[in-house]
Amino acid sequence: MSRIAATFASLKSHNKTALVTFITAGDPGPDATVPLMHALVDGGADVLELGVPFSDPMAEGPVIQRACERALAFNVGIHDVFEYVRQFRVTNAHTPVVLMGYANPIERIGSAAFIAASKEAGADGAIVVDYPPEECEEFASAMRAGGLDLIFLLAPTSTEERIAQVAKVGGGFSYYVSLKGVTGAGNIDTAQVAERLAAIRQHVKLPIGVGFGIRDAATARAVAEVADAVVIGSRIIQEIENAPAGGEAEAVRSFTAGIRAALDA
Repeated sequence: MSRIAATFASLKSHNKTALVTFITAGDPGPDATVPLMHALVDGGADVLELGVPFSDPMAEGPVIQRACERALAFNVGIHDVFEYVRQFRVTNAHTPVVLMGYANPIERIGSAAFIAASKEAGADGAIVVDYPPEECEEFASAMRAGGLDLIFLLAPTSTEERIAQVAKVGGGFSYYVSLKGVTGAGNIDTAQVAERLAAIRQHVKLPIGVGFGIRDAATARAVAEVADAVVIGSRIIQEIENAPAGGEAEAVRSFTAGIRAALDA
């Protein structure tokens, strides 16, 4: 059983919702990433999404775009991301780490090299925003053979055919994008989310996480009533942006702890 599957199984057995958190590797500086990863876990995160900096992150709103720009200013690239995971694993062997990003960096180093490096570093899976599931059967199979989960996005506009394809090739969990837009934009309609998740679960048997609009404890708690996981990214990046220099890890830990408390209430 993969770390992701084991984590969701354990949480389900305790009637708990997973908290999945996102940061961009290399933001606000190269030395901050590993301490931030540990701070998220200390605050109660169950799964870490580590963003691979990219110059054209098409699904991201301005907050995560700024994070990518800050990381790229330090020339942080995919090989640095592998190193951050490797360093994290020195003292944390249990928290799943999912690499999240876009096709370009993977295509540049090659999918086989990406899978090998991810596995060697200690990553557990990947979300590649612009890899459609219809074109990913071979890559998903290679990821599975390497012990890694390939996680796909589903949206309010996803067709039944797309949902069925994600069910066929996806692993780990499925990520439901709650909004017709970019990360950090708009407000979630939890009734609509519940309706869509019910339809998705007709096909997808993996746990389902919901993200792209969760900014506070109240929204997280409402989404947790219908989802297996709550995913938070932009709001955490804002905590990093607003923290005093050197205080980013504590700001992130404190915010995450508040969300965790709300989910467990």
